Amino acid sequence: MEVREIDALTFRKMFVTGARCLEIQKNYINDLNVFPVPDGDTGTNMSLTITTAAETVSNLENPSVEEVAKAISSGSLRGARGNSGVILSQLFRGFYKGLKDQTSLTAPIISAAMTKATETAYKAVMKPKEGTILTVAKALSDRAAELCYNEMPLGDFMEAILAAGDSTLARTPEMLPVLKEAGVVDAGGQGLMTILHGAVDAFYGREPEEVHVEMAEAVSYPYKAEIVVITDAVMSDRERQVLSNLLDTVGDEVEIAVGGTCVRVSMVTDEPGIVIEKLMTVGELAASRVRNMTIPEGAAAFAVDEAEAPVKEEKAKEPAKPYAFIAVASGDGMAEIFANCGVEKVIKGGQTMNPSTEDFLNAIEEVNAEVVYILPNNKNIILAASQAADLSKDCRVAVIPTKTIPQGLTAVINYVPDRSVEENVAAMTEEIGRVKTGQVTYAVRDTSIDGKEIHVGDMMGINDDGIAAVGQDIKAVCLDMLKAMVDEDAELISIYNGEDLSSEDAEELQGMVEEAFPDCDVELNYGGQAVYYCIVSVE
Repeated sequence: MEVREIDALTFRKMFVTGARCLEIQKNYINDLNVFPVPDGDTGTNMSLTITTAAETVSNLENPSVEEVAKAISSGSLRGARGNSGVILSQLFRGFYKGLKDQTSLTAPIISAAMTKATETAYKAVMKPKEGTILTVAKALSDRAAELCYNEMPLGDFMEAILAAGDSTLARTPEMLPVLKEAGVVDAGGQGLMTILHGAVDAFYGREPEEVHVEMAEAVSYPYKAEIVVITDAVMSDRERQVLSNLLDTVGDEVEIAVGGTCVRVSMVTDEPGIVIEKLMTVGELAASRVRNMTIPEGAAAFAVDEAEAPVKEEKAKEPAKPYAFIAVASGDGMAEIFANCGVEKVIKGGQTMNPSTEDFLNAIEEVNAEVVYILPNNKNIILAASQAADLSKDCRVAVIPTKTIPQGLTAVINYVPDRSVEENVAAMTEEIGRVKTGQVTYAVRDTSIDGKEIHVGDMMGINDDGIAAVGQDIKAVCLDMLKAMVDEDAELISIYNGEDLSSEDAEELQGMVEEAFPDCDVELNYGGQAVYYCIVSVE
């Protein structure tokens, strides 16, 4: 019997299976990121984006096709993280718009919904680039439009669409030179195809093919981490699942127990510091214990119950203030600097920890202002912030397109209360264009990019134009990077040292910069950020 339509239950199964396939392959997709920096998180962002939607869809009882599509759209919109996650959520949003009032999915209906999905996603991106997830999505919808009235079995129709997507994905390196130089296909496009292949497998009743995933021996993690954080409100089942997926990226055997506002996490990992940092994005650290399991245990049992947790009093709703700033930053030092500049809410995040659209919506509600200015401070966070601005109904939200921490600081410093929102947005946007930013981090894989050979463990100086310097010494790389940034108009160089650069090394770096650029004032501030040994700005 040739299947000609898909009912709601099959549609639900296809989506949930596609989401599971993405979860399985997220690390492979992460590794496709072009820059060899420790923030290759496209797969993680896309998986976290889809997790909320998959859970919501799974819990629907006797849904209609439209209800399934609506749950996919709304869940992914709020859970969207990173540029790839936001674009994915916009694809789902457009797909939902394209099949309203439909009771089943036929080839023409699927085609119309895919066309609407592609149009919606392209509109969400200010300057779409070819060779990305958008290109793959367009190839899929174009092929669907060509075949939808050919009276072919639905399975054959979907297989033909997948073939077009796979072919276009394979050609993305020819469309984007940076992909070709790195020898990879577009990570976002790979994520989209992973979801769709899983969905079609579910249509046929096949088990998902775990392509690119080596089911080898289980990783042996040396540390057992048990951590307690206190949240502002009781964590929902959805939030708990999102947290579990986030922690799965840095370990295994994740167990989360929620008692009121007390959240207790137990897991194994090889990066306990990163686990703690990720948990501190959802609450305040109350207790922690990290045990090296390669050493015999002699410590007492570790237990914290809700009674030991500080109780947070509910605040009465106050009148909205005229304006407030929300900024994204990693590190206690950075958070303090922004607070001293007048930022009311700092969302802990940045590289490796892209906040979701819902994180921004919660922060907007928390600051309780008539006008809210958001400083994303990372190019991979701007779209999620903008999506939150579109979804927010109770106040006016303006997103200043800051791509770096120094740009965010410059923006808030140049805010003038007496100006209109439009005047402030224009002035801040203009000022951030005058700031040059550089960051020093380490390479996580061998590659060739920007004409430079890079090996695992190399220090890299990355400025606004790309990788400016590569070497073995943090301070030397920072100086080489600054030489490409400082010109005759430069007056001020600011250095923000991260958690992995000691105060002694930071002060030595400051002295070297002062000697190398005697015409500039050089400031040193403790940022405490992860991933980047130092962040520098030139103004």
